Amino acid sequence: MSAPLPMERMARPPLRHELQALRGSWIYFLVAGILLVVIGTIAIGSSILVTQVAMVFYGILMLMGGAIQVASAFWARDWSGVFGGLLTGVLYLVVGLFFVRDPGDAAVGLTLLISAFLMVGGLFRIIASISHRFHHWIYALIGGVINLALGLMIYAELPFSGLWVIGLFLGIEMIFSGWTWIMLSLALRQITRNVAKPL
Repeated sequence: MSAPLPMERMARPPLRHELQALRGSWIYFLVAGILLVVIGTIAIGSSILVTQVAMVFYGILMLMGGAIQVASAFWARDWSGVFGGLLTGVLYLVVGLFFVRDPGDAAVGLTLLISAFLMVGGLFRIIASISHRFHHWIYALIGGVINLALGLMIYAELPFSGLWVIGLFLGIEMIFSGWTWIMLSLALRQITRNVAKPL
């Protein structure tokens, strides 16, 4: 019986079993990771177009969700929460229509919201890390400062930043996800190679 591999040794028993089951599929994860990195890089280079497409896509999803909510409210007329469901459905429809008809303004509004979340979240992290001085608090402080600075930079560039920030963030997220898949595929490939070695 062969000794457990380093990656398998660190994994919990259920995870070890999953790694063993996936080891023959490493090439698919590698291809998916490379594709995500390529698409993410293209998205960063075309962030304005990606932002517009994302807004229209979100708008269509909201319109579909709103239609389902309104239809459900009419089907469940006897339910006490029918008015809330109907109101939510109408709100989805209005916001979805706004996103589809004017994706530029929708992107600016959403970017303003992202900027506000970054600034408020950054401030909270800064205050919490300085106040409590927990273990490795300096990393939380640095993260808070970065979030605050990023939020302020995005806010300072509005409305222009609204045209590209969402596309840029989507591209960055795809690149990071792609590299995660690539690293997983290489680890699975190493497991496959070690298992294939003769004892």
